[in-house]
Amino acid sequence: MPMIDASKPRRATIDDIPACAAVINSWIDRTDWFPRLYGPEVIQQAFHDAWDKREIFVIGAPVEGYVSLDPAQRKIAALYTARPGAGLGKALLDTAKDGREMLFLHTHVPNEAAQRFYRREGFVQVGGALPPEPPEIVPEIRMEWRA
Repeated sequence: MPMIDASKPRRATIDDIPACAAVINSWIDRTDWFPRLYGPEVIQQAFHDAWDKREIFVIGAPVEGYVSLDPAQRKIAALYTARPGAGLGKALLDTAKDGREMLFLHTHVPNEAAQRFYRREGFVQVGGALPPEPPEIVPEIRMEWRA
């Protein structure tokens, strides 16, 4: 069996869903400005529901982060890591950019660290704050990247 390079993103398998859900659930639990709207089981089910519409890449062994892309919209739907600042997000974002000319994402207004990260990676804010799309309750901003 070939050795997996845990420092490089790889395409997720269906077996990675619980680990991806654990990464985002941990982020919710440690982020005081983000309310928990859904239980862990609902978040895990959301991965299953989106599986056929998304490209999902993971990093780490065990999984320590993931990026979920909606290729039809060219949207990064989610990027979360268990260890911010460790280079995991950059590796995942580089994978998402590979072969693409443009991507966009929404990031929460209070998440200034994420906004700094995305700016360092070439994303620019487009427009002002967006009202939250129910059931979300935290305003977001749109950021875009072009090759």
